[in-house]
Amino acid sequence: MLRVLIRSLAVLALLSPLAARAQQTLTVGSRWFTTSDGARLHYFEAGSPAAHTIVLVPGWRMPGWIFGPQLQDLSGDYHVVAFDPRGQGDSDVPPTGYEPGRRGQDIAELLAVLGGAPVVIGGWSLGVLDTLAYAHQYGNTSIAGLVLVDNSVGEDPVPARSHHAYPPHENAPVASDVRMRRFVEGMFIRPQSEYYLQLLTDATLHTPEFASRELLRYPVPRTYWRDALYATQRPVLYVVRPHFQVQAENVARHDPLVEAVVISGAGHALFIDEAPQFNALLRDFIARRIWH
Repeated sequence: MLRVLIRSLAVLALLSPLAARAQQTLTVGSRWFTTSDGARLHYFEAGSPAAHTIVLVPGWRMPGWIFGPQLQDLSGDYHVVAFDPRGQGDSDVPPTGYEPGRRGQDIAELLAVLGGAPVVIGGWSLGVLDTLAYAHQYGNTSIAGLVLVDNSVGEDPVPARSHHAYPPHENAPVASDVRMRRFVEGMFIRPQSEYYLQLLTDATLHTPEFASRELLRYPVPRTYWRDALYATQRPVLYVVRPHFQVQAENVARHDPLVEAVVISGAGHALFIDEAPQFNALLRDFIARRIWH
């Protein structure tokens, strides 16, 4: 546990010009719970558990600590939880459970552990699909709002492939660590330190190849995600790059509960590339639409 805490604080420090202050004032808890199928899953938490809760779900093979700027900035006002889904970060790597239904159930069991009032769930990339899988199965009883970041939600048009938004081919004739390093570098437009990029690459290698392939199967039709979104009936902030702009416009046109925001000049990990802008958007959305 100490190793996890030290590493998470180091990452937060890298992402902030106020590194010393961040380490002195931010307390990041490292927690685990056991799922109904026996997997031991990990999450970080910062801020007071008595405050309103924001749960952040990362993308394919990514660790929860990638949300360092949000843990640091938002925890002064909210209880912020950054989840390590099964097979990712410091969570167990069980042999099964990488399909949408089980991933959604993992989120449900995390929320049960957290307890309390409905939460804002923020999903990024594959985390968008995990979040919508949860909503599809469990409805909106425990959802105060959704924040969906830079992935398709099953609305038209079908997005074209983008080397920044999609993972490397599993059968590419290069070593896994090389493929993942290229993938990690491609998520950012703003320069990141060598230490940070390597730390993040190393974290992605916690997910074995069999699990990463299962995560990319998406064994449901595109309409599964769209129907889950439109059935949620809670405020939604959909933040994307121009790659998804037309889809975002169609979602907002269809559902008055959805606010769509397009951020240009950022990589797939736009909540890092444009962390101040993203955090301000999230704060404003929550203040206006959810917790007044």
